[in-house]
Amino acid sequence: MSTPTPTASRAVPEAQLLDGLLAARRAAPPCRSARRLGDLRVAGHAQDQARTQAAHGRDRHPGHSTVLFTYIFGGAIGGTLGPYLTSLLPGTLVMGVTAVTMYGGARLAKDMTTGVFDRFRAMSIWRGALVLGGLLSDAGRYLLAAAIVLSLGVIIGYRPGGGAPGVIAAVALVIAFELSLSWLWAATALLVRDPATVMSLGLAVLLPPTFASNIFVQPRIMPGWLQAFVKVNPISHLADAARDLMNNTGGADGPVAWSLIASAAITLVFAPLTLHLYSNQW
Repeated sequence: MSTPTPTASRAVPEAQLLDGLLAARRAAPPCRSARRLGDLRVAGHAQDQARTQAAHGRDRHPGHSTVLFTYIFGGAIGGTLGPYLTSLLPGTLVMGVTAVTMYGGARLAKDMTTGVFDRFRAMSIWRGALVLGGLLSDAGRYLLAAAIVLSLGVIIGYRPGGGAPGVIAAVALVIAFELSLSWLWAATALLVRDPATVMSLGLAVLLPPTFASNIFVQPRIMPGWLQAFVKVNPISHLADAARDLMNNTGGADGPVAWSLIASAAITLVFAPLTLHLYSNQW
């Protein structure tokens, strides 16, 4: 009798994974609140498992950027690595977490084309579980990306002047902003229903404001027209807020306020749109 290979034993179809999670949900207490929490857990866990496979190895990108830019540009731009790393690392924290926001939308688009969405719709599950569970899963991925950046930064010499409170505040602010972007990519996924298109649109939308910002260099060395864009760029405000909070340099109130305003504005536009599109699909 042949023995299944380890690869074959790990190749569990998404439908079987979903069946197991839903079976666990059926054992949940009958209380409405408890059922909704169970639905969120099921939806979030199912999407998180699939996203981990779909984005295999991609969350290491923010750490690579921190190390590469520090050693390649640190001496040329900052003179020494230490001062440049102090400015760069909060910026690559913003860049790294922003870069993974599109994967949530790509996963939702894939769920709609592979039958996972239809499977949830056929079950007696809370309608909002798939979207809100996905957002909770996104928050976990953003925390992972932030942990990678911060861990590598400490290894290569970064020491936050703001200590643990400043770092926690900066990470919380960054995740709040990125969760607003999650609504944008969820709405995009519900409109285009194609993971590759979501990823392509994500790159097209995120790359220009990320590189045309103050993450890598100070705006004063840029052309005037580019400086004007950098000064109103939400990514620049978020990077400034993260720097001020993590390095305890003061003056965080303005950038933090602008970052929260941008997060609220994006959420107010795209959260209702996402929920409207989602309700039409359900």
